[in-house]
Amino acid sequence: MEMQPPKARRARDRQARLFDASIEPTNNGKRVAGGEATTDLVFSAHIGNNAEVFAQILALHVPLGATIADVTYGQGAFWRDIDPGDYTLFASDIAAKTEGIPSHMAGKIRSEVDCRDLPYESCSLDCVVLDPPYMEGLFRRSEDHLAGSGTHASFRRAYSHGKATDELEAADAPKWHDAVVDLYARAGREAYRVLKPNGMFIVKCQDEVSANKQRLTHIEIITGSESLGFYTKDLFVVVRSNRAGISRLKKQEHARKNHSYFIVFQKRKVKISSSASFSSLRP
Repeated sequence: MEMQPPKARRARDRQARLFDASIEPTNNGKRVAGGEATTDLVFSAHIGNNAEVFAQILALHVPLGATIADVTYGQGAFWRDIDPGDYTLFASDIAAKTEGIPSHMAGKIRSEVDCRDLPYESCSLDCVVLDPPYMEGLFRRSEDHLAGSGTHASFRRAYSHGKATDELEAADAPKWHDAVVDLYARAGREAYRVLKPNGMFIVKCQDEVSANKQRLTHIEIITGSESLGFYTKDLFVVVRSNRAGISRLKKQEHARKNHSYFIVFQKRKVKISSSASFSSLRP
C-alpha cells in the first residue's frame, strides 16, 4: 500500500503551485503572469510545534536535494515531518543524544562538534540550522545551578548537554545573557564561512528577561548577523499551545514569554538593514 506523502513534500508541492513565476505569452502577443488565486499559503505566525513550522520553512526556502548541516541536532525534533530522502543531512552536536532520536539517525549524529568551530570546508553547504540553548540559565559555572531541574528536566535534556560551561571561568568571558548572544555570534560567523553564496542560515531563538531587564534576543541576532553580511529574509513566530506557569510569583514585571522565533538568513549582501537611527532626525 502506498504511503501518504509526508507533510514536507505536500508543502513543497503547494509552494511549487503558489510561487510559479513563469510568464506565459497569450494569443495577442501580450505576456501575463502565471499562478492562481489561493489562501493555501505559508504564514509567519503559528500555534503549534517546531517540526510543523520547520517543514514549512524548508519547503519555502531550501530546495530538495540541498546539503544541510544541523549543528545543534539535539533529539532531532525539527526533523519529525521531513522525509529523510529529501536532503543530505549532516547532524552534529556538542554532545550527541542517544535517546529520543529518530531510528534512521541512530549512529549518524556526530558528537563533540562545536557550532562555533565546524568541520566543514568554506562555502561547502547549502544550509545551516542552529538551535543552541537560548536561556542564560543553561550557561552556568556549576551543574547544580543549571536551569531545567525538577519538572523542567526534559527541557535541559533537549537543549543542553547538562554540564557546566567551563568557558565562563575566564575573567573576560561574557556572562549571563551576554554569554547566550556570544554563542549565537560566534556560531553565526562560522555558519557564514561554511555556507555557499546565497546559502540559508536558519536560527531558532527566544527573547528573555535577564537581571530583571528585557533582552530582545531576536533583534540582537538580526542586527549582529546583518553585520556579518547576512540578509534577513524571513521570520516565523511560534506560539506555545499551552499556558506556562510559575511556582512562586511576588510581582510580575514583564509579560511571560510564550513565543519563540525562527529567523531565516541568506548569505547575500543587500542594501537593506534592520538597524535604524532616529537620533539624527530633525526636530
